[in-house]
Amino acid sequence: MGVTILTKRMNKEYGMQNRKITIGQVLLLLTLLAVTVAAAIPVLFVISSAFTDESVLTETGFRLFPSRLSLNGFNAIFKYGKQFVISYGVTILVTVSGTVLGVLVMSMYGYVLTVRDFPLRKFLTAFLLIPMLFSGGQLSMYIIYTSFYHMKDNILLLILPQSVQTIYVIVLRTYIINNVPGEILDSARIDGASEFTIFFRIVFPLIKPALASVGFLTATMYWNDWQNALLFMESDTKKPLQLLLINIQKNMETLLSNRDIPPSALAAMQGRIPQHSATMAAVVAVIVPVMIAYPFFQKYFIKGLTIGSVKE
Repeated sequence: MGVTILTKRMNKEYGMQNRKITIGQVLLLLTLLAVTVAAAIPVLFVISSAFTDESVLTETGFRLFPSRLSLNGFNAIFKYGKQFVISYGVTILVTVSGTVLGVLVMSMYGYVLTVRDFPLRKFLTAFLLIPMLFSGGQLSMYIIYTSFYHMKDNILLLILPQSVQTIYVIVLRTYIINNVPGEILDSARIDGASEFTIFFRIVFPLIKPALASVGFLTATMYWNDWQNALLFMESDTKKPLQLLLINIQKNMETLLSNRDIPPSALAAMQGRIPQHSATMAAVVAVIVPVMIAYPFFQKYFIKGLTIGSVKE
């Protein structure tokens, strides 16, 4: 009954005589609204806890509206000062360079797979799919990069291993097939244009929505990566932000679990060392740039949902 009243009110307010809002659309809207609220609540809890006093978190747990605010969590992170700035710079450098390289290589790879008379097309397709089905694991990867290539503590190991993702190449290939007319490419070839000219002057500008979607997902992957840094990076000047924040959290846990410290001293430190608030502050420091960038790429994700949905 309530859904029917809401439907009639929406039709009346927005004056949709020709295209009325159905009950199913209202139910879908309410469902999506509930999912949005359920996804937003944990983020709000993280942001709220980052500004909550540690003693309040210890006594009452996590609250959306804390009784006492504090910046001790952020102060614990910012105490690393120069190292925090360096790690932030490393993360930005790796994210930007890795995204540019990845988008360029994957888009060129996807375009090559659309050229039917290319001699190595089948080989490159198999070469692309095999890593998605079979993997040697982290141990073999570590041995190859450190013993064979001798790239231990090389910042390139934060960029190159993830620059090509099979699923993104497939997405770009599908987008090129469905959105770039083959007649235009054939005309360019008849006029004597090389494949590089066709790609950069015709194909590349026409697939910008797909490039933006893949680029954002690739940037998010680079931004959140810390495992490669944990495996390969030894110098503090090459450690990304995520690894630094993990080390800060581990240092606090080690201090609070030290058996050499008297129990009375540990109990006194529980409310003073911002273990939980510092963790949430670290999460905020990581997710805020992604949250700021996402709205600018949202429209491209909507276009990406329709890739391959229309067949000619």
